[in-house]
Amino acid sequence: MLLRLMRTYLAPYKGWIAVVVTLQFISTVAMLFLPSLNADIIDQGVAEGDTGYIVRVGGIMLGVSLVQIVCSVVAVWFSARTAMAFGRDLRAAVFHRVGTFSGREVGQFGAPSLITRNTNDVQQVQMLALMTCTMAVAVPIMMVGGVLMAMREDLGLSWLLAIVVPALFLAVGVVVSRMVPNFRLVQERIDGVNRVLREQITGIRVVRAFVREPHETRRFQKANDDLTDVSVKAGRWMATMFPLVMLIVNVSSVAVLWFGGHRVDSGQMEVGALTAFLSYLMQILMSVMMGTFMLMMIPRAAVCADRITEVLDTDTSVVPPARPVTSVQQSGHLVLDGVGFTYPGAEQPVLQDVSFEARPGETVAVIGSTGSGKSTLVDLVPRLFDATTGSVQVDGVDVRDLDPESLWHRIGLVPQQAFLFSGTVASNLRHGKPDATDDELWRALEIAQGRDFVEAMSEGLESPITQGGTNVSGGQRQRLAIARALIREPEIYLFDDSFSALDLATDARLRAALRPVTRNATVVLVAQRVSTIRDADLILVLEDGIVVGRGTHDELLADCPTYQEIVESQLTAEEAA
Repeated sequence: MLLRLMRTYLAPYKGWIAVVVTLQFISTVAMLFLPSLNADIIDQGVAEGDTGYIVRVGGIMLGVSLVQIVCSVVAVWFSARTAMAFGRDLRAAVFHRVGTFSGREVGQFGAPSLITRNTNDVQQVQMLALMTCTMAVAVPIMMVGGVLMAMREDLGLSWLLAIVVPALFLAVGVVVSRMVPNFRLVQERIDGVNRVLREQITGIRVVRAFVREPHETRRFQKANDDLTDVSVKAGRWMATMFPLVMLIVNVSSVAVLWFGGHRVDSGQMEVGALTAFLSYLMQILMSVMMGTFMLMMIPRAAVCADRITEVLDTDTSVVPPARPVTSVQQSGHLVLDGVGFTYPGAEQPVLQDVSFEARPGETVAVIGSTGSGKSTLVDLVPRLFDATTGSVQVDGVDVRDLDPESLWHRIGLVPQQAFLFSGTVASNLRHGKPDATDDELWRALEIAQGRDFVEAMSEGLESPITQGGTNVSGGQRQRLAIARALIREPEIYLFDDSFSALDLATDARLRAALRPVTRNATVVLVAQRVSTIRDADLILVLEDGIVVGRGTHDELLADCPTYQEIVESQLTAEEAA
């Protein structure tokens, strides 16, 4: 998966990579050339007392060093640009893929894991791409070139290379094989910490209200300790790597000096050649160390690549139509015909054989106990989920055949959890209509019964809203979410329990203000309160995903026991009549 990711997302930067490879090749060859020149200075300059030769060859060494430095600097610059562009493209790909997911796929991965995969995981793969550009090219050139140049200096000591290099690879391989499973666990434990921390920050008021700080502290401590334990295990193996490599490097240096000294003493080798051989050995071992550093990163990056690829290879269960229908008479006529929905792996369906028809100017209300499938029913209209049986039709066309943009443009959805984005009141309202004027915003706020509290804010429409709208009350969030839908002026309004946080008086005023606005639109209204839905043209009563009653308030009050129980639990007999 790692190779596939890098091959796919580095492909647009082949030109830059070619430049990096060329510059790294020149830089490495220059580095390999320096010990040989130094050996010539020692053997033919210093030993012979030839100052002119020392100056000439020394000048060549300075020139070669300058070429090596310039090539290295430019190569690193191009490498950094390539790696950062690679990371940017990969993050964008994950973001866009997650944007296509339905609620089913988001629930499958979980929000904390998706965040980790698009940040920490991408960063690990991006860092490996940087190291690949800066080191991976130089390592094999330096290793092979160093061996050849060392053998060129003295063939009699070359047997040391046949022992040292394989020993180094063996030691590194053993350590890396132990690190891979630990790094996989590290990423899973990071997900766990993110999940716990996100829940605690989001639910901080609940934690404090029920005095659960000690429990949540222990819960976070456990997740944190689990991450620490596996990170320490991986860190121990990582910490073993460099001492082991340095031990082999130092032992091999001593061996070169010992056996090389005997060869110099016997006249089989020059002092300069011994110095060059030792330099080449250090370069060979340095290249192995650089390769070791990369090998330390590969296991973790490979795990991260698997997790990223898992997201990129997951197709949404809400598949866009191959030939989308775009030219349809727009009126807002909504039909559900025998609709059923079952979550993957569930034993029982959430909805079974739900059918109704709603025309422009009509209001269809849905009521039922918690868990009866009301919100799922609403989510099927904008294709947040796809019905597993039956069909949902808008203006005579199955929503699975409609162009998604065309479908969403016709719908104004106010979800059960009114979510606001960080920004201002105006920026949140303009999510419904980006080019809306201030007058249109104020009009929508007035209908949604939100004008008073927005005017009371210090900056009016430009008043700041924190992420999730936590700096306003639940009722104010709901009214802003309703205003956001009204700005759009859609043909179909979907209110998913959108009045639950409003007091009865505000609820009544809001519904009265909505009637003229929604006169030519279709309204689907999910509610828990009977007072909110009693004036609807059609009321559906859901129980365990099955429609157990349909009709007006008076009809259901006469012949639907389930509706009667709901009414009796909320209203007095006099109010119900």
